[in-house]
Amino acid sequence: MTPLAGLPAWILTDGKAGDENQCLGVAEALGVKADLRRVPRSGPFAWLAPWGPADPRLRRPGGVLHGPRPALAIASGRRAVPALRACRRLGVPFTAYLKDPRAGASTADFLWVPDYDRLRGPNVITTLTSPHRVSAERLAAARAMPDPRLGGLGHPRVAVLLGGDSRHLRFTDAEAARLIADLRRLASAGGCLMITASRRTPEGLRAAARSLAEETGGFFWDGTGENPYLALLALADTIVVTSDSINMVSEAVATGAPVLLFELPGTPPRHARMVAALKEVGAVAECNGLFVDLRYTPIDATPEIARALADAYMEHRRGKA
Repeated sequence: MTPLAGLPAWILTDGKAGDENQCLGVAEALGVKADLRRVPRSGPFAWLAPWGPADPRLRRPGGVLHGPRPALAIASGRRAVPALRACRRLGVPFTAYLKDPRAGASTADFLWVPDYDRLRGPNVITTLTSPHRVSAERLAAARAMPDPRLGGLGHPRVAVLLGGDSRHLRFTDAEAARLIADLRRLASAGGCLMITASRRTPEGLRAAARSLAEETGGFFWDGTGENPYLALLALADTIVVTSDSINMVSEAVATGAPVLLFELPGTPPRHARMVAALKEVGAVAECNGLFVDLRYTPIDATPEIARALADAYMEHRRGKA
């Protein structure tokens, strides 16, 4: 725990899963009492973000910025930037932002960005991987009490984290077929596939992955029951992850299991720099249908980010005393 344990905190996002997971991961590492608050994703104020003002209606009863002021606010996502700036004017003592807000380092009292982003400043911390909720403690608990849907599967277990189309990358039919062929090779070599898809996964790839899991005696999460994402990571002997999601890559390398990265053409150079660094430390290898014996210490930046935020908060409070 940190000196902030038990303090009330607002989490401000527009509801995007990746942004919320990053904020909640840091909040959990801090031990604060997180209150998740979502700003609107549409409308003129959302269109003007991150540079425009916050919608005044957010301060009214029932609004995102209404209620007793927390000790700190943590935000992510460009639509949340105006609301975070408004928190300062409303008297919230300390603000933090995760990722580059595109509005400068003065956006918050504390900022985290990945190493590959350019934003720097005295209030900015950088790390190789992104923050998330896949903590060592949660992984250990998932291993101690295995999900009954997965506990009976054979070894080696291969967790497959399927992403989907993003702003920079697309799963063409050819790329989807290449991925399915690689997964089939892993299954043919004895691997037991445990597959989960995201909301962005193309339907054709989703259907093919589901059929492959059924054909080879693996597991495919069809959306029913509790999401087994954490359980997949905890029980995996090897992890296959698609390169469209830096968050999923960060979560995968937090396990210490070998990570096979299925790289899509057109990966942005800044993301490629992160992947290259992970390959250099022996955490990640190219996915080509072959098992690779990778040995490395689990990589989790979340505790480091939480400690730096807590230190910045305490220094800020001393400066105000």
